[in-house]
Amino acid sequence: MILNISGRTDIVAFYSDWLINRLEEGYIDVRNPFNPKMVSRIMMDDVDLLFFCTKNPIPILDRIKDIKKKIYFHITLTPYKKDIEPNLPPKKDIIEGVKKLSKIIGKENLVIRFDPIFISDKYTIKYHINAFDRLCNLLDGYIEKVLISFIDDYKNVRNNYKILKYKNLTEDDYKEIGINFSSIARKHNITIHTCAEVHNLVEYGFAKDECMSKELAFKLTGKKFKKWKVRKNVPCECIEMVDIGVYNSCKHFCKYCYANFDEKEVSNNYKNHNPNSSLLIGELKEDDIIKVRK
Repeated sequence: MILNISGRTDIVAFYSDWLINRLEEGYIDVRNPFNPKMVSRIMMDDVDLLFFCTKNPIPILDRIKDIKKKIYFHITLTPYKKDIEPNLPPKKDIIEGVKKLSKIIGKENLVIRFDPIFISDKYTIKYHINAFDRLCNLLDGYIEKVLISFIDDYKNVRNNYKILKYKNLTEDDYKEIGINFSSIARKHNITIHTCAEVHNLVEYGFAKDECMSKELAFKLTGKKFKKWKVRKNVPCECIEMVDIGVYNSCKHFCKYCYANFDEKEVSNNYKNHNPNSSLLIGELKEDDIIKVRK
């Protein structure tokens, strides 16, 4: 089993104490987001890999050495300012955190996500190219791979259109991004790829790869995993993972986020977090149905 920590919220940034408690306790409970009475109990003995997805690795850096499982990190680093990403720490601090993490777990075990890309009058293609160039310069020697994606039409994206003011990308836009990003990445010996994108940019030198391919999962764990069945209409070849997060619980409040769509609920969920609970948000109830997930 591979745990995704997490595509639903940023556990590393906001709930690291809870996570370490659960790893020490030996199990994690996760409510089904579509059937809240159903709770999956995940025994850590059944877990082969912890796949961390975060925008801020700093809170867990000093605890990494205490984690006995195999670790793989995706760290999102985008060039947006406080209008788009209001609650992130300074990017220079995050970059220093990435460097420290790279030294701890090895650069082969982390990927930078320049994700998602959108363009506007403020965030132009030239702006993104310059930002990507600076990012690769700062992390030269600390990373091997970068993943990019483009903004999707999520509910939260539509709700925040007046803030994002994003424009539709043209074929020429994709070409300019593809050619320039590939050239910059090559200069720093970095592999660049997309995942689940219609415009995968392979014609401009991007690698064809996934966030967590079956090949990478086998390399990391020595085990074979099935592909993600629920993504039939998405060009994604990632393998199945178990997400232990909760929607509407990330306090970054990024305006393009798919996992947050009700900021009031985010605040309520955060208040209901207990680092000693087996659940990320709230507590177990007497009528909950708990099943061990294998």
